[in-house]
Amino acid sequence: MTMSEIILLGINHKTAPIEIRECIAFSEDETTVALETLKNEPTIKEVLLFSTCNRVEVLLVTDRTEEAVETAKRFISDFNKVPVAQFEDALYIHVGDEAVRHIFRVAASLDSMVVGEPQILGQIKAAYHTATQKKTSGVILNRLLHKTFFIAKRIRTETGIGDHAVSISYAAIELGRKIFGRLEGKQVLLIGAGEMAELAVEHLIRHRVADILVANRTFERAVELADRFNGSAIKFEEMISCLENVDIIISSTGSPDFILKRQHLKGMMRKRRNRPLFFIDIAVPRDIDPEINRLTNTYVYDIDDLKGVIEENIEDRNREALKGERIVDEAVVRFRQWYDSLDVVPTIKALRQKLEAIADSELKKTLQSGSLSQADSRSVRRMTRALINKILHDPTDTLKSNGCQGGKSVYLDITRKLFKLDE
Repeated sequence: MTMSEIILLGINHKTAPIEIRECIAFSEDETTVALETLKNEPTIKEVLLFSTCNRVEVLLVTDRTEEAVETAKRFISDFNKVPVAQFEDALYIHVGDEAVRHIFRVAASLDSMVVGEPQILGQIKAAYHTATQKKTSGVILNRLLHKTFFIAKRIRTETGIGDHAVSISYAAIELGRKIFGRLEGKQVLLIGAGEMAELAVEHLIRHRVADILVANRTFERAVELADRFNGSAIKFEEMISCLENVDIIISSTGSPDFILKRQHLKGMMRKRRNRPLFFIDIAVPRDIDPEINRLTNTYVYDIDDLKGVIEENIEDRNREALKGERIVDEAVVRFRQWYDSLDVVPTIKALRQKLEAIADSELKKTLQSGSLSQADSRSVRRMTRALINKILHDPTDTLKSNGCQGGKSVYLDITRKLFKLDE
């Protein structure tokens, strides 16, 4: 019997620009149609397809590797009405262990644009759910994907790959937590309406900050934002007087000059009884006068400071990624051992060893009393071996025959589960 092989082919952000990736991307509905078409291809036994903004990948099981690869390429081309030549140079093809390693790395976000980002695992889980609904995954891909999810969770748990902020908005929140310890109950002032500032506020809301005030030169815009964050809108001119009560100021306006200067805070810290005041300046040009930093218990961070934090955090994540790679390498070896066991010989051998171990254990208990003569003991041993051979004859014959050719991996997997050969 020719053993089936696991193949993965695709393109990603490293091999192809967005112009090519978007040409062969699949929507959720298109993925369903694609799976239904691919599972009817005679060269493909099992298949899963996932498509994100950064990658399009087809994971399949086949016993005709070259034909299956050509089938998949032709399908991607025909479905998207894009010539193969347009994306072939960007295509990577992984076979066997390399395909397994690739899917483990992708799910653990070791292959992501931002190492440690959590979204990709959810996207692969969704793709697998679609494949199971459409019955395009079988014994091999089911086992592979369950192992994939386990490894991704293990890497996130055992390494710091997901620790530390790697976005501007979240880095700002991390700094705030270092200053205040807890952000719960803190008062926030949002100045302006920049996208990154809004994201920072969304992060703050998750940390259960108290009131959110919104100041904008256009009051209608301030009201609109305040409604979104369940906060209160204030006039731009009221901003200075609010500094006495707030704890965190996030500023992102289009002003060419500082909108908050050191003199605005003169006497303010005394009124605040020196409670810390944290400024997040995400504007370019800057909104907050850096001289404010010289005042006691005031902390001003601009976009370059935040980028510096992110660069340090990315280095930390990359160091943790090395631990993740080691976990992946070990998992590839383990998966290969299971995969090889789906060949007939290792399974029959393991089944025989299991039965012989049970028989030997029971024989030892029976014969240890010494009530049987040596001749009788030999006879009992011969009878035991004969029983094992007869018990194994039919299962062995079935597993070796062509009778289960189409689903041989299913028979082997069930055999190993029934007799717990992998424990």
